Amino acid sequence: MTRIAITGAAGNLGGLLAQGMKDMDVNLNLLIHNNDVPDDLKQRENVSVFRTDLAKKETLSDALRGVDVIVHFAGILFKANPEKFLPITNTQYFKNLLTVAVRQKVKRVILISFPHVEGECTSENPAKGVLSGNPESAHARTRLEEEKLLFQYGDKHGFEAVSLRVGMVYGQGILMIDAGQWFARHWLLGVWKKPTEIHLISKPDFVDATIAAALKPDVRGIYHVGDEGVQTLQEFLDDITVYKGNHKPWRMPVWMIMTAARGFELFSALFGTRSPLTRDFVKIGMVSYYGDTSRMRQELLPELKYKTYKEGIDLF
Repeated sequence: MTRIAITGAAGNLGGLLAQGMKDMDVNLNLLIHNNDVPDDLKQRENVSVFRTDLAKKETLSDALRGVDVIVHFAGILFKANPEKFLPITNTQYFKNLLTVAVRQKVKRVILISFPHVEGECTSENPAKGVLSGNPESAHARTRLEEEKLLFQYGDKHGFEAVSLRVGMVYGQGILMIDAGQWFARHWLLGVWKKPTEIHLISKPDFVDATIAAALKPDVRGIYHVGDEGVQTLQEFLDDITVYKGNHKPWRMPVWMIMTAARGFELFSALFGTRSPLTRDFVKIGMVSYYGDTSRMRQELLPELKYKTYKEGIDLF
């Protein structure tokens, strides 16, 4: 039986995948750090939970013993000054994971990435799956470094290296979506005026594509995971907030949004809380992103449950 390790299994997307695979004929090693996974996962016979720290390679050996596939989600978000910690958490910690994966003879490593790593890309000029991008934001730069590490290790040590460049996952229960709805409910949600294209994927289709990447034979390389819709961030936010009976986001100047982000980061740094908005989030969010999904459709997910977010609006 295939054994799959999920890092960041107590997080938003990692937990979503774990829930999607718990009833399948696979063994799951769920790697957690500070937070725990729900009891419905811990009580299953095919699930083992390991408390690990990616900063300490010695904590990873047991969790990766006998593992065939790793799906890597773990990381730090919603924290002040990401430019300072991302070069460590998105590169050095990932290198630790890869080192132990090689030692434990893992056959496939899947990194959850995003199209932003290629820089500005639109539906007319989508990201193609190359490693030569030059993105501006710290989140995208360091994730691109992770991708390069992944493929370097895969080539050198002979495991199947896979990067899933995922569009924005939507649906109720996604932290960023839920936070946006809370802000909209209180008339606090704002967005810049310049239209920004975004690539989307529903929660069920994201899970199905990731399961296919983990279990199908001969999967390797870069896949863009997204639906068939073409829309702007502004259109998407307008529609989902109105659907939930909330207020459309204000159209605001960028300096005002950056000022709010700076305030959130300062509060986060002073009191050790989450920062729902950072300046780097704004920087990465203002860049249009759209990926060429032809490989995904051919090799992972020929049919989508929801071809556009308008078809999946009930997921909110």
